[in-house]
Amino acid sequence: MKESDRKRILVTGGAGFLGSHLCERLVRAGQDVLCVDNFYTGTKENIAHLLGRPNFELLRHDITFPLYVEVDEIYNLACPASPVHYQHDPVQTTKTSVNGAINMLGLAKRLKARILQASTSEVYGDPEMHPQQEAYWGHVNPVGIRSCYDEGKRCAETLFMDYHRQHRLDVRIARIFNTYGPRMHPADGRVVSNFITQALAGAPLTVYGDGAQTRAFCYVDDLVDALVLLMEAPASGMPVNLGNPRETTMLEIAQEVLRATGSHSPVEMRPLPADDPHQRCPDISLAQSLLGWAPRTSLEDGLRHTVDYFAARLAAQAHAQGAPGNVVPVSATAREARAVVLNK
Repeated sequence: MKESDRKRILVTGGAGFLGSHLCERLVRAGQDVLCVDNFYTGTKENIAHLLGRPNFELLRHDITFPLYVEVDEIYNLACPASPVHYQHDPVQTTKTSVNGAINMLGLAKRLKARILQASTSEVYGDPEMHPQQEAYWGHVNPVGIRSCYDEGKRCAETLFMDYHRQHRLDVRIARIFNTYGPRMHPADGRVVSNFITQALAGAPLTVYGDGAQTRAFCYVDDLVDALVLLMEAPASGMPVNLGNPRETTMLEIAQEVLRATGSHSPVEMRPLPADDPHQRCPDISLAQSLLGWAPRTSLEDGLRHTVDYFAARLAAQAHAQGAPGNVVPVSATAREARAVVLNK
């Protein structure tokens, strides 16, 4: 990379699942990366391999408070993104989305920096349009148990658009649909991590509702590609859907996980939680035309990589706790690792 092309880039939430993959990508590209995280859901384990790199810096900070640094670009990813985490402290979740956006936008305005907001498909609520296009305003519950996350992200989008219109700030808004892959928290309550953890432990896979509700699952590497392309794109000030347009039911994803793990776990049906969307799938026409982007990783390949990560992690934990059985190396297959977990 030419020295003139090198940027100093701030990634908030950089020690989280998605943020750590983004930091890794930017560091590998030769950019100077400042990773900011309060470690509420992020972990040092996620970015341990980047520590000591000359172009990577880690700062513990909560973005609900102002931050004074010098950067060229800002990726604002900080916010708990799973129902288990964002419902644990809903007031703080809302503050992170709203106050965090205000602080990061203020920083971008002072520095004249380009800024990208990691928004979410949750802004569409339980949609009545399918698949969802960016022009759709959504079908939402502003006072439900999920609203701390959904409405916080909607308010953040409002702030980004108003800073763009009022202050000519160069903003990008990524509406991110379900994303999965290595470094997901095993206890975050999201469907892929739930199913994999349950399957590897030989426990029943808990499917809520009738299992016919749908999501669209995008592998993390593909999503990071899209974020970088969106930041580099010439257009500004419009939300862009980022996700996989392949729609999958909960029962289908359960069967895919069982195949990927080699597990014989049963499927257990449970009541559907309040405000859980029945259908969620992106129209990515804008991303395709604006960025030339579409997901490349198949669900089967993505799940295989994710299962191997979870299996190695769970096997290492079992061994560290003195579980009987053979030690399973990191390169072991999911089925071998599952055997060690079951021996615990």
